[in-house]
Amino acid sequence: MTDEQGPADDPHQIRHEPTEITYSEQFYPARPRSLRPRARLRPQEQPRPHERSGDPVGTNPEYVSWLRRNSMLQDARDLSVQLTGQGSMWQNPFARPNPKAAVSAAPVWFTAYPISLITPAGRSFLGTLADPDLWRTFAEIGIRAVHTGPVKRAGGISGWDTTASVDGHFDRISTAIDEVFGTEDDFRRMCQVAADQGGTIIDDVVPGHTGKGPDFRLAEMNVDDYPGIYHMVQIAPEDWHLLPAVGPGRDSANLDAGAEEALEKAGYIIGRLQRVIFHDPGVKDTNWSATGPVLGTDGVTRRWVYLHYFKEGQPSINWLDATFAGMRLVIGDALHSIGDLGSGALRLDANGFLGVEKSAEGLPAWSEGHPLSEAANQLIASMVRKLGGFTFQELNLTVDDIRITSEAGADLSYDFVNRPAYHHALATSDTEFLRLTLNIALQSGVAAAGLVHALQNHDELTYELVHFATLHSSDLFTYHGVEVTGGQLAEHIRAELVQTLTGPNASYNAIFTTNGIASTTVSIIAAALGHTTLDRLTDQDVREIKRAHLLLAMFNALQPGVFSLSGWDLCGLLTLDRERVGTLLATGDTRWIHRAAYDLMDYQPDATTSSSGMPKGHSLYGSLPAQLADPNSFASRLKHLLRVREETGIATADQLEIPPVPHPALLAMVHRIDGTGRIQATVLNFGSTPVSGAVASEFFEPGWTAYDALTGRDVGVVDDMRAVCVELPGHDGLCLVFRA
Repeated sequence: MTDEQGPADDPHQIRHEPTEITYSEQFYPARPRSLRPRARLRPQEQPRPHERSGDPVGTNPEYVSWLRRNSMLQDARDLSVQLTGQGSMWQNPFARPNPKAAVSAAPVWFTAYPISLITPAGRSFLGTLADPDLWRTFAEIGIRAVHTGPVKRAGGISGWDTTASVDGHFDRISTAIDEVFGTEDDFRRMCQVAADQGGTIIDDVVPGHTGKGPDFRLAEMNVDDYPGIYHMVQIAPEDWHLLPAVGPGRDSANLDAGAEEALEKAGYIIGRLQRVIFHDPGVKDTNWSATGPVLGTDGVTRRWVYLHYFKEGQPSINWLDATFAGMRLVIGDALHSIGDLGSGALRLDANGFLGVEKSAEGLPAWSEGHPLSEAANQLIASMVRKLGGFTFQELNLTVDDIRITSEAGADLSYDFVNRPAYHHALATSDTEFLRLTLNIALQSGVAAAGLVHALQNHDELTYELVHFATLHSSDLFTYHGVEVTGGQLAEHIRAELVQTLTGPNASYNAIFTTNGIASTTVSIIAAALGHTTLDRLTDQDVREIKRAHLLLAMFNALQPGVFSLSGWDLCGLLTLDRERVGTLLATGDTRWIHRAAYDLMDYQPDATTSSSGMPKGHSLYGSLPAQLADPNSFASRLKHLLRVREETGIATADQLEIPPVPHPALLAMVHRIDGTGRIQATVLNFGSTPVSGAVASEFFEPGWTAYDALTGRDVGVVDDMRAVCVELPGHDGLCLVFRA
């Protein structure tokens, strides 16, 4: 086989390439000096008692001043002026996303969830992630980055007091680190320890909403430009009869469909949106809620209606207000994480809902795939690249939306395209839907190398299948030889997932509203293997689960892009019995059953909960030190898989083809290794029984020898039909590399 290079660049396409070495190119081994503001933000401390003077109302200057000092918009003002005018702000290219540079810098991620990590006694979450022993263990396995999850203060403010988060700390109210998770010094130390091991830290920014913190309370009081942060509209007193009553102990009430329509006709709001995320009759009927009466600094009492795509405690940010206050707040938060704390990258959470616009009469407002979202994402991602970092987005929309937002926005996108599809392949031993989604992404120009391919994270297994259920609901797709609409296909796939992975056959998993299934990777596999209970798993059952778990790791790791996994994966966690998280489930959020606490390093073997109070789950695999001492453990097998991934250069390869396969359970992905031009093929068996057959590709050359990089064994020779014969046990895979 001769080395091959890709086609030459189009001579008619003008490209502006940086002449100097870029941040991503020098990230390893020499990490550039972090950009630091000249002074820290306000000290991380709780409000002192003497600050609490008088009633917490708008006419109390002390209260309003306290809210200002603790607001994110004020922090953004303070930090931005420290970075303005510095030459260091102009040393990195920022206009164009660079996914392969991001993948090269951080090819394998550990996705943490702060409240689920069991820490050493007396040590914080961030202090634990700064443990050199933990990072040495990560490095041995092949993990090069840690996504911390949201660790800044979240929830709300009620009077002088803080209220708890309503969505796992994704309702941010401050740039300060939440004391529950540690301190800013802990965070900076974690970044340094990671850099010492050749790793990086990935933080979060939430451009779509905040919690009901100081910024929202100031907005309700109509202070300065704070109302400009949010999609909120002041309702004239003579129209308060259109608003719902706010019950005792509450500060807002969700509008029902009738009130939403009435306020739209009255010219206040744009009415219903394309969908109601987390729809729950009687709890969340619409995406709009009304505040109770709020006394302003001018002595005027007001009521407002505000937009929230998600929960009532997550008011949405307005990216096109005349004050641009919302934009300034988000950019300030990003500057703090990258420029002050030292993160190397940021996740853009809920970034597909940044534009909303009134549609024609009778139609829902335009709220998904809006051009304003693209523009806002470009601004955030460009600012992060200016600071020398990269971004990734969790955008559960259509493949079209992912492609468009990736053109100038985030460097990487979460693989919502194939995530439900590979679970479906495991559940049904049939890869046809998975091959369809892979081909849609390939043909649409959504490169696999620009995606974050993940096992479990903190969220549910999504089966919304937005690509098929929304924009392409009327398009025809061929599935099992029959033409069906996208809407019909989405409904069919959802039904098969629900039937196989939940209900009487697998009651340990649970439906999560209309979004998906609350589960761990292990509990998905257990259901796919036909286990009706998790209480009586034998050693043989665990071996079979581990084998299927490694197969799913192969699918995600043996293709271009980032491979991401969680502590629930590394330790093999089962879902929690419902009674152990009954209080949390009372709100209807079933995801808590899959967020059990885990102990990566045997920090506290006798602990029954994390320091945050999450119950410890049952681990099938054990701690990482114990696993690495056993060559047949999940972590040891994963270590070998990731070493092969790095040696073959798959992470930054180009995906070329998803060829037809001779058996329904087989999947083949063909790649060209970046730089060398060598061809690599990943072949997987999603069924539990052995299969054999010939896998053909136009990119295979007759006479090439195929060998499996995972075992070092020759598999066969490519025949004149450009095919190679493979034999695979159940739930197993090959990493084929070809040589002349």
